[in-house]
Amino acid sequence: MLFTSFDGKQIYVREWTKVEDPVGVIQLAHGMNEYTGRYEKFAAYMNALGYIVVGDDHRGHGETDEGTLGYAEGDMFADTVKDMAGIAKFYGERYAGLKYVLFGFSYGSFLTQAFVRRYARFLDGAVIAGSSRQNAAAVAAGKAFAGLGGALKGKDAPAKFVNGTVFGGYAKKFPDGEWLSCDAENNARYHADPYCEFVCSNNFFSSFFKGLSGLYKRGESAPADLPLLLISGREDPVGDMGKGVERLAEYYKGIGVRDVTVRLIEGARHEFLNEAEHREEGLAAIAGFVGRIPVRKK
Repeated sequence: MLFTSFDGKQIYVREWTKVEDPVGVIQLAHGMNEYTGRYEKFAAYMNALGYIVVGDDHRGHGETDEGTLGYAEGDMFADTVKDMAGIAKFYGERYAGLKYVLFGFSYGSFLTQAFVRRYARFLDGAVIAGSSRQNAAAVAAGKAFAGLGGALKGKDAPAKFVNGTVFGGYAKKFPDGEWLSCDAENNARYHADPYCEFVCSNNFFSSFFKGLSGLYKRGESAPADLPLLLISGREDPVGDMGKGVERLAEYYKGIGVRDVTVRLIEGARHEFLNEAEHREEGLAAIAGFVGRIPVRKK
C-alpha cells in the first residue's frame, strides 16, 4: 500500500497480513541498498507464528523512490524515522491490543536506534540486527566527506568515495570480498537485483552520518522497560566482528535499559538471515525473543 507520510510523501509499504488469530505485529526496517521485498522468507516464518509483518521501502529505496534510488530530498535519515513512526502509529491503532515490535536490520538498525530514542511509546520491544555502536571519529569523517561531495558535485550525485571507503573496507576483511554473506546464492541474487547495490547519494550519506552522530547524546534515550535484542553475525564487519555489538549493548545497559539480550551467530557475516546455514538459528532467536515480550505500550 501507499502510506502518506508527515510531509505528504508517498511511502510504499509492503504487508504480510494473512494471519489467523494474530498475536502481534512486526514492523521491519530494511538495510541500505535493498528493500522490503527481500524479506519474504522472514515474513512467512513470522506469519506462521502468528505475527503480521509490515515494512516500508525507505526514502531513496525500493518502490518508494524507484526512479531516484539512493536519493530523496530533505534529511533522509530523520525523515525516514518520522515515516516509520507514522507507520507504527497507523498499524498500532489498526491492530490495537497486539504486541508491536520493531525489527531493524543494518541501516534499518540505526534507524531503529533513533526510533527507540523518540518513539518507543509505539513499541513493546525492538530487534536491532546487523548493527553496532559506530566509532565517533569515523562517523565525523564520513559526514565531512559526504558534505564536501554534496558541495562539489551536488546532493543528488552518487557518493562514490564514501561508498567505496565504507564498503571497500568491509570487503577487504574477507578473501572472497563478499562481506554481505557467506552464501554464494544470496550474494548472486543481491548483485543481480536492480533495487540493490546502487551507490547512495551525498545527501543520503550526509543525513545518515548526521543521524549516527546524534544517537548517543544525552537527552532522549531508550526506556528502561523496553526489551531489546541485539543480534548479528559474529563475522559481521558492520558490527566490528562482534565488538561493536557489545559496545552497543553496554551503552543501553549504561543508560538503564534492564532487558538487553546479545546474540552473536558464529560463522555468520552480515546477512545472517539470508545464509542457508545460519537462517534458522537467526529466525529462532528472533522468534524466541519476540515471543516472550509482553504488551507494554500505553
